[in-house]
Amino acid sequence: MTQPLTPEELETRLIKAMAACGKDPLLFVMTAFPWGKGELTDFDGPDTWQRDVLTDLRDGITTLQQAVQIATASGHGIGKSALVSWIILWAISTKADTKGIVTANTESQLKTKTWAELSKWYRLLICKHWFRLEATSLFSVQPGHERTWRIDMIPWSEKNSEAFAGLHNKGLRVLLLFDEASAIADSIWEVAEGALTDEGTEIIWACFGNPTRARGRFRECFGRFKHRWICRQIDSRTAKMTNKAQLQAWVDDRGIDSDFVKVRVLGQFPSADVNALFNEGDVDAAMGREPAKGSYQFMAKVIGVDVARQGADDSCIAKRQGVAMLPLNRVHVPDSMLVARLVAQEIKDFDADGTLVDATGGYGAGVVDALRHMHFSCSEIYFSGRADDTRYFNKRSEMAFLFMQWVNAGGCLPNDTMLREEMLAMTYTYQGDKFRLCEKDEVRDEIGRSPDAFDACALTFAAPVSPKPKFGDAAGAIHSATTVLPDYDPFSESRR
Repeated sequence: MTQPLTPEELETRLIKAMAACGKDPLLFVMTAFPWGKGELTDFDGPDTWQRDVLTDLRDGITTLQQAVQIATASGHGIGKSALVSWIILWAISTKADTKGIVTANTESQLKTKTWAELSKWYRLLICKHWFRLEATSLFSVQPGHERTWRIDMIPWSEKNSEAFAGLHNKGLRVLLLFDEASAIADSIWEVAEGALTDEGTEIIWACFGNPTRARGRFRECFGRFKHRWICRQIDSRTAKMTNKAQLQAWVDDRGIDSDFVKVRVLGQFPSADVNALFNEGDVDAAMGREPAKGSYQFMAKVIGVDVARQGADDSCIAKRQGVAMLPLNRVHVPDSMLVARLVAQEIKDFDADGTLVDATGGYGAGVVDALRHMHFSCSEIYFSGRADDTRYFNKRSEMAFLFMQWVNAGGCLPNDTMLREEMLAMTYTYQGDKFRLCEKDEVRDEIGRSPDAFDACALTFAAPVSPKPKFGDAAGAIHSATTVLPDYDPFSESRR
């Protein structure tokens, strides 16, 4: 009769079994949980798509030349959180002194979904006695390894990005896992890349989420950086666990090509963020258009001036005539008088009918005063001031919405990469029943700079401007003598 194994022998077998899964996360998932029993009575293992991702991870580790980077975009309800939990538990259970960080789009997502799901699978884990799971960490109970063998849950913050910069574990294993990755700021992705630099280290960077945003680093995993990532997009209708009737109802109600269905069913990126002011396709079309000859020359010439607020920002001058926005003029000048002189020169060269200057916070007030002192007519615009139309939360929201309508109606934009990035970073909400544009500081946090070009363009819609009378008639003569002073040189200290 076979003698039962002693606890020591059982533990030795368990150690060997986990070690055998070190390069095979799918084998680990099949070995480490009691499939077909208890809570898992109705389950015989991972879904097909989950097996595919685990196989991608296995193959990436086997042929490890650099970090294994996996990005998976999916619709709703497919079992993503379970897969995230398996990868975390595989990473820490099969290689001693593994270090890792798990983050998500929000702290609430981390606590109530990601970590809650991890708690379930930790409870079912065959070797859970090796580790201790707490509110924000999973770590080894082996004495002396509490700090060296652990995975921490860390909410991301651009003000505390150092937590992601310090993830190094030379010669061992590093796990970096992003849940609901679409909404994690680009700056966190950039800092996290520092963890990829350890030589001779097994590095896994896995990112999952619904593809809710048309831009950002998660989107770029499937675009310009796709040669670095193993990418999968999962249609919820192909997953075992999803409610097929509800998914089909969404398709029937909204259409297969709608952004709602793309994001929540097909696992595809939308044409625009859910609350984006601009559609990427519309911006690209506007930057690729040329105005029809003779279609705008009779229209008013308007200048918008966004004045720099911080030392790193640029003042930006936008010129528009009807459907044509001309190339932008960015100036990094910390002196309001110098900015005013540059604007004055633009007014003369463009023969502007109206000049609208951002005077918010007093930064542009000096430019307005200097222009008027030089006898150039201009209007001061306060971004936080009252909108002309009560449907808008403030003036900046109103002029941004009018800019968007102009773009969508056939406006022609210069091919300007920075302007494009700023436009696609613009989002909105509703404050009560009023349309409210995101704050400048929100965009700065998103793209790393103030949206000066966008605001300059939007300023050209801040107030109605009519073409001034043509020179040669009596009104034009009076206008030229009293308003623009065509012989004035703004770069000299006095009129010639």
